[in-house]
Amino acid sequence: MLLEAALNGTRTRLEHPAVPLTPGQLARDAAAAVLQGAQAVHVHVRDADEQETLESDHIARTIDAIRTACPAVPLGVSTGAWIVPDLHKRLQLIRSWRLAPDFASVNIHEAGSVDVMRLLLEKGIGVEAGVWNAPAAMRLVESGLVDQCLRILIEPAEGSANARENLRQIEAVLRSAPCRQLLHGLGMFAWEFVAVAARRGYDTRMGFEDTLILPDGSRAESNQALVTAANGILSVQR
Repeated sequence: MLLEAALNGTRTRLEHPAVPLTPGQLARDAAAAVLQGAQAVHVHVRDADEQETLESDHIARTIDAIRTACPAVPLGVSTGAWIVPDLHKRLQLIRSWRLAPDFASVNIHEAGSVDVMRLLLEKGIGVEAGVWNAPAAMRLVESGLVDQCLRILIEPAEGSANARENLRQIEAVLRSAPCRQLLHGLGMFAWEFVAVAARRGYDTRMGFEDTLILPDGSRAESNQALVTAANGILSVQR
């Protein structure tokens, strides 16, 4: 099972003072997470104003910092549509990347997601296809690209109270999908879905993007603490 560290997501320092935003902070947290068992790292790149960005220079600085800190670890970034809502501009920015990540996540329910996937694949960048619900899962299957994905991110309802049923519906669509699948949850479902992933043989992930709380309900001090707790859950199943 692969354990991916999701270090920051859309979170701000107002939510938690230890959320990593700069290249140096992300590199530090990535290295600490890897020491605790993370085998891949996923980040949301920020600019000098701590806003999410797909600009080539910021992508390159972040990638360079993290690869220097943990050179053998696969690194991915987000391409969420909210970062650059204009699809044409988003594609232009991705096309301009001079230093490419190993993989990038694409939310399949977003307009233009198939175009983003195709561009990433053309550039030799692995695709993590983010599936939030059954219609998105079906869209991925119908795209004809599912077998080219690095893995599918099963992200049921993104914290909805119906997450368990949503997971069941997604699984029904993806039952015969030919690539690896990673299950994770947010907030109240973050730890439950790590345990479900362990039982069902999915890859999974953990970090400040998904929760600020440890399994015992206490506030996590760091990404390292969250990854350590997740690896402990997985170790029981190995």
